[in-house]
Amino acid sequence: MTKLSVIGAFFALFLLIVPAAAQEAAPADWQTVITGQIEAFREHDSAAALSFAGASFKQGFGDPEAFYRAIEGMGYAPLMTSRAHSFGVYELVAPNVVMQAVSFTGDDQALYEAIYQLNLETDGWRVAGVQMVKKPGIGV
Repeated sequence: MTKLSVIGAFFALFLLIVPAAAQEAAPADWQTVITGQIEAFREHDSAAALSFAGASFKQGFGDPEAFYRAIEGMGYAPLMTSRAHSFGVYELVAPNVVMQAVSFTGDDQALYEAIYQLNLETDGWRVAGVQMVKKPGIGV
């Protein structure tokens, strides 16, 4: 077998394996969690917002209001008061870890981009962390 045919066989096998792995975790599963937490923040439902967070947040913040205030105080108020959000690209970095891009339009019409990390825990996908930046432009 030539080196080229080995590479071709490997590539064909890769194409068969990757879609199967990607189908095991459907984007809708973790996107529902993200949307649920965003909506809970918008409604100031601190208990619901914490319920979508990962186990480390739940253990660190026994009090949902303390969680809400901490997230707000760390600069995530634009996410919490956003008017709209949409999902961008995602990457399943491990069978139980996904990175998901989310775009936001703030209540001031500013644009924000966030990268969510979600971990698959015993009770489903949960938000493990978020990095957010303000983007140039105005949202409508």
